[in-house]
Amino acid sequence: MSTPSAPSAGAFIAALPKVELHVHLVGSASVPTVLDLARRHPGGPVPTTEEELREFYVFRDFPHFTTVYEGVNSLVREPEDVATLVTGAARDLAAQNARYVELTVTPYSHHRMGMTPRAVTEALDLAAREAAGFGVRVAYIFDIPGEYGADAARATLDHALAEPPRDLIGLGLAGLEEVRARHRDTFHDAFRAATAAGLHSLPHAGEVGGPPIIWEAVEDLRAERIGHGIRCLDDPRLVAHLRETRLPLEVCPTSNVRTRQVPDLASHPLPRLLEEGLYVTLNSDDPPMFGTTLEGEYQVAAEVFGLGPAALADLARAAVLASFLDEQGKREIIAEIDRVPLPA
Repeated sequence: MSTPSAPSAGAFIAALPKVELHVHLVGSASVPTVLDLARRHPGGPVPTTEEELREFYVFRDFPHFTTVYEGVNSLVREPEDVATLVTGAARDLAAQNARYVELTVTPYSHHRMGMTPRAVTEALDLAAREAAGFGVRVAYIFDIPGEYGADAARATLDHALAEPPRDLIGLGLAGLEEVRARHRDTFHDAFRAATAAGLHSLPHAGEVGGPPIIWEAVEDLRAERIGHGIRCLDDPRLVAHLRETRLPLEVCPTSNVRTRQVPDLASHPLPRLLEEGLYVTLNSDDPPMFGTTLEGEYQVAAEVFGLGPAALADLARAAVLASFLDEQGKREIIAEIDRVPLPA
């Protein structure tokens, strides 16, 4: 009896079971979903035609990206909208052979649109149950939007501790890194309270700002993973620390290009991060906004950075091991990865 032939490189990437650790709920909204919301809530900053929306998604710099993101977020006005985004993200990931996602939600943004913490939590719990029907397990990270300071930190922490969704696993911190410094003590206090309550520390750092903000995440926020972290390469001592502690980095190559933090994919530091022996995972961040997918990031790793199938499988395993999925779930996904034959 003949054995199955190994897949081609593209088919191998498609067949590879995947885990997504760094993707934002609003940023995961598909173009058709955003257009539907924009037409449902006219008069806002978001265009209502596909051509104009794709132009809207051309970012001048990181502050411009945050402005656009906020505009899209303003369309999410009802708990049903929140649930729709979660199930949409799960459906899209299922089509890419993803098994598990740690989805970043910014509840303060939904509070500002008039939703109560309980309503948001109920929508998230409902959507997680529906996502399971696509074969994707969903966990949540509650993200503090750093530019909103103490109010956002308190509201996010209160929601996380008082009315958390069933699958809440961690607290994050995002937004303009240079603005976050003004509220440093408040954020430190919020992370201390969250980790004392059993949540994981999962801040963004080193996407725009340099090594000091990564050191702050490591030393003051007790980060268990770093969102982005690509600026670590500017500090050899930090690189050595990250290598020795095996602190995972959630690397999002296309995102960094689209927000103008890296000039082009060929210049992206992912190959050097790997050469330095750092713990790297591959992620999509805000895929429709950036014109990418999780599968597309693996394709970039193969086609632009020259990573072979074995290295791609190692990245897939790294994401599983860096996740906060239960140990049985991790073993099952890794076993699936191991069963995918490498191309000849």
